[in-house]
Amino acid sequence: MNKKSQFILYLAICMIGTVLSLPVYAETITFGVYTSDKPTTMYRKFKPILTYLEDRLGRAGVNTGIEIKIYSSYSGALDAVVNGEVDFARFGPASYVLAKDRNKDIGLLAMEHKQNQKRFYGIFIVPQSSLITSLDQIRGKSFAFGDKNSTIGRYLSQAELVKVGIHAGDLESYAYLGRHDKVALAVAAGNYDAGVVKENTYKKYAASKRLKEIGRFPNVTKPWVVRAGFDEKRFGVLQQALLELKDKKILKNLKQDGFLAAEDDDYEFVRQGMQGSKEFGGNP
Repeated sequence: MNKKSQFILYLAICMIGTVLSLPVYAETITFGVYTSDKPTTMYRKFKPILTYLEDRLGRAGVNTGIEIKIYSSYSGALDAVVNGEVDFARFGPASYVLAKDRNKDIGLLAMEHKQNQKRFYGIFIVPQSSLITSLDQIRGKSFAFGDKNSTIGRYLSQAELVKVGIHAGDLESYAYLGRHDKVALAVAAGNYDAGVVKENTYKKYAASKRLKEIGRFPNVTKPWVVRAGFDEKRFGVLQQALLELKDKKILKNLKQDGFLAAEDDDYEFVRQGMQGSKEFGGNP
């Protein structure tokens, strides 16, 4: 056998060994998430915590694997949970409110927290060189929103604009760009006079892309939800595992400090903001 054949045989043995070493699950459930960042970033972010949850399910005698499904849009992930196509998911607050309106039996597993706080911020941004210093100065300018179903990228930011008397018709133009990183990069490039992003995105791009903040508003941290009719035993194991999660390496990927118990009333604040955003008008 020549060296090339030996090498091919070696690779085959390695591959067989890898397959044999993979865990064998009696059943599989599906976790859904939408692309608030690039799909590759989303996969790297969530794979460690899903592995942790698989381990906790196994220890509880529930031999269950978890598949991840990354949706290209907020609406795709929302539809999947409402229709029961995925078993559990990580949502934005507005997506949870919309899903709950469509299917009242959708449940809450937990909600993320930062330093035991259930609130964080959306940030209005402009290029660092911009003469705009306050939100009311956006009148007559171009503006970049996020996804049409985004809590920060649409609903709460539009409610804030309404508070200072700015409606869709008062802007020179506006667009929905989808992901927060796309908004940050578009504003930094000067394609739009202003935009809105989540706090983590602003911190990531502020210095290197020369962005500055001209206003902020509170938002509620993200909920983890389950479809209607989800198995009670798995629900209990997953919920306890999330609430007990302290591993900083896993939580670092999420840029959170852990999870807290969640109630539907925690998202009443978002419902009110979504109602207020209706006055913004325009065509999403």
